[in-house]
Amino acid sequence: MPTLTASLNDQFVEEGYVVVPGILEDADFEPLYSEWNQILDGIADELIASGELKHAYRELPFRERLVAVFEESGRNVMQPFDISLPQKEITSTTPFHVSATIFRILTHPRLLDVAQRLIGPEIVSNPIQHVRMKLPRRALSVEGTKSYQAAQVPWHQDQSVVLPEADESQILSCWLAITDATEENGCLQVIPGSHRGDLLDHCPGEPQLGIPDKLVPSHLGRPIPMEKGSALFFPQKLIHGSLDNTTEGDVRISLDLRYHRNGVESGRPMFPSFLARSAETPGRVLADPAVWAQMWYDARARLAEDGTPKFNRWDPDSPICA
Repeated sequence: MPTLTASLNDQFVEEGYVVVPGILEDADFEPLYSEWNQILDGIADELIASGELKHAYRELPFRERLVAVFEESGRNVMQPFDISLPQKEITSTTPFHVSATIFRILTHPRLLDVAQRLIGPEIVSNPIQHVRMKLPRRALSVEGTKSYQAAQVPWHQDQSVVLPEADESQILSCWLAITDATEENGCLQVIPGSHRGDLLDHCPGEPQLGIPDKLVPSHLGRPIPMEKGSALFFPQKLIHGSLDNTTEGDVRISLDLRYHRNGVESGRPMFPSFLARSAETPGRVLADPAVWAQMWYDARARLAEDGTPKFNRWDPDSPICA
């Protein structure tokens, strides 16, 4: 069974990240692909009905099919796969994916075992979570398909996407490889030791929020290739990003998950957190995926009615962003 050894724990403290190989298995991901194909069925049918797509490409494996639909339609079709609501334009029908399969991964004992070693036994599943499907660069050449879910991700710190109230919270990021992540298909890269620094200025932009180049010692960047089923853990101040996907047709898929200690701010209170493990109050641990899903549906309804709150602390007109 994969575990966090003393040497890996030392690496987490000194360099700010650790990769735990083989933490999950193919069998853990097989139900996901079945669900994703069903989601893509619905997307393809809608695009065919609107005349934006000629074929549903059901004969293709999921990743090849996703590229084909993306290229032919020129549409950004990522949100229905995501496990979180977007940060703007939330309506009562905004799609997202909160299945029992996803819940089982969020609460998988092997992931929580490592999280416990790093942040303690009182573990909350943080709601800042995403599915990342990084398509090849060529599939992004279609006008209108630029997406932070698919394009190269600039240098950033995960603390930059939480509200200031959570700056003192210890939030642990878990980047879980659903497919192999290589330098060619856009693996993550990190700047070792940067977790000991301050939160740097970030600038809103395309494809997403990022640290201005002049503030980042990018020459210290270290690519982190990973085999599927491996997980990369790091604290919220580690500077990281991802490489471009330069392959012809490979899609790199990962889950961005986060955990924090019980009793601290999540950084996104308008989205639902839940207690995933507790030695002190085990009876309060959420074990029902239907309850978790309903928490998200309730949040969507509330935000659709009240309007999207402010998620971003950063000013695009700041001099540092010029």
